[in-house]
Amino acid sequence: MIKQTASQTVGPYLHIGLIDNKNMVQNNLVQEQTAGKRIHITGRVLDGDGQPIPDAMVEIWQPDANGIYNHPADPLHTQADSHFRGFGRSDTRKEGVYEFQTIKPGGRDGQAPYINARVFARGMLIHTLTRIYFADEPGNTADPVLNAVDGNRRHTLIAAVAASGDALTYHFDIHLQGEKETVFFDPE
Repeated sequence: MIKQTASQTVGPYLHIGLIDNKNMVQNNLVQEQTAGKRIHITGRVLDGDGQPIPDAMVEIWQPDANGIYNHPADPLHTQADSHFRGFGRSDTRKEGVYEFQTIKPGGRDGQAPYINARVFARGMLIHTLTRIYFADEPGNTADPVLNAVDGNRRHTLIAAVAASGDALTYHFDIHLQGEKETVFFDPE
């Protein structure tokens, strides 16, 4: 008799299996020599009822300050800032908070500066994919991807300027479901 294996969801042990806090701070994408304007990105991952998810993981992938990804798929990758990782990972803990130290990415090819974000959380069979745009970026009005999103939902992709100090801080909450659900994209 053959029995089916139950389906598995993402998590809830992301900070145990995927986050390596002992050997590397994975939410810091910059080095001392990294070019570009230093920024912090912080926010919360929330469920459909607006409740924080304390055991999710947010991954970001972004270009450097000149809009170049340090990846062979980018035709300009040999010109990318070698002191910038471009990839980071943050788990959420108390109150569903995540945080990154990075740089403001450069825009390119008619697109406003943005950061790609993936979210993994318990109860999800497949991660979600979204973008983080910046509220103080004038290029948002001409960005083709942002403008393809329904105008009533576009705000869910825009990080608000939250504070400044050593580095400018942007706040970006990610709502996985519900009335305030963040716009998510199909992976290509």
